[in-house]
Amino acid sequence: MVGYGWGARQVAMAATSVCCLVGAVGAHAQTLVRIGHVAPVSGAQAHYGRDNENGARMAVDELNTQGIVIAGKKITFELMAEDDAADPKQGTAAAQKLCDAKVNGVVGHLNSGTSIPAAKVYNQCGLPMVSPSATNPDLTQLGYKNVFRLLANDNELGAGLAKYAAGPLKLKKVAIIDDRTAYGKGVSDVFAKVAKEQGIEIVSQQYTNDKAVDFMSILTSIKSKKPDGIFFGGMDPQAGPMLRQMQQLGLNKAYLFGGDGICTDKLMDLSSGAKTLANVVCAVGGASLDKLPSGKAWRARYEAKFPGQFQVYSPYTYDATMVLVDAMKRAGSTDPKVYGAKLLDTAYQGVTTKVVFDAKGDLKNPAMTLYVYRDGKKVALN
Repeated sequence: MVGYGWGARQVAMAATSVCCLVGAVGAHAQTLVRIGHVAPVSGAQAHYGRDNENGARMAVDELNTQGIVIAGKKITFELMAEDDAADPKQGTAAAQKLCDAKVNGVVGHLNSGTSIPAAKVYNQCGLPMVSPSATNPDLTQLGYKNVFRLLANDNELGAGLAKYAAGPLKLKKVAIIDDRTAYGKGVSDVFAKVAKEQGIEIVSQQYTNDKAVDFMSILTSIKSKKPDGIFFGGMDPQAGPMLRQMQQLGLNKAYLFGGDGICTDKLMDLSSGAKTLANVVCAVGGASLDKLPSGKAWRARYEAKFPGQFQVYSPYTYDATMVLVDAMKRAGSTDPKVYGAKLLDTAYQGVTTKVVFDAKGDLKNPAMTLYVYRDGKKVALN
């Protein structure tokens, strides 16, 4: 007899289908994880900011090809990028925006002057922050457990340059110019202290700002002191014009020293062919990318994706993004309050280094590389 009800077999098959459907939905459940990034992508330092953002974006794109699953959910990563224009007030506003948006972690900021005030905002809202480029030592001395740095600080850079000036170069007299930013003043103070300890005389100490382009009066005053070298604590938008004006004033034999702020590929363009570019000695808080095991392959991928935009820090923003996600995977959670504690236990092999943090959030045993400019290329000395 044919009825209108379902038999036991049909009921069982239907139940199995429902279970399979539920299982399929569960297996494909996804969670959106947003990584915040802040850097100047407008103004004179936009080339740094774009490079930084590119590195973080490249990491996010690659993570999304890996099918990462955390706590049983497939993760889709997204970059939420903000512009701080290298301005501390805009930097804290950007930080608050990321807090309000409840991003899962932050890579940035680029400048020490924006990173230090922004760190307070992130600390208040409980967001882990990994800076790829802010080198002022004060950043990791604020007492915040959520703040980390992925490269050597100014104590390493300033001291390394001073020792090189006194040692291999055997300089006797140097002048110092700084741009009064947290970065520029910090690295200049360290250079001056160590240079004096090494027996170098500081014959002049001058100040400018991070918007200036005319240094003729400062350089004219310094020229009268006949220095063997000039240390500039600042960024390449100022170092480029400074090199041109040094040539105009006949300061053709004086070295120009600087930290990672001037140690960019862009400096070659900004100096507009000045012969004094050959006198630059600058330092970056990491090993030379070309000498790292995976450095050349990484650079090739970067250039394919962002041709002609490489400056300095994009490998560090790439690694910083990966370090955040590594902590999430180890914690089994994307919640900043859960995975944040795992950052201190990081032992991640990145492109730039084996990332291991000390108790303050600084990189243990950071490398430092000195560079010069020869035949239109930036060349590592060590």
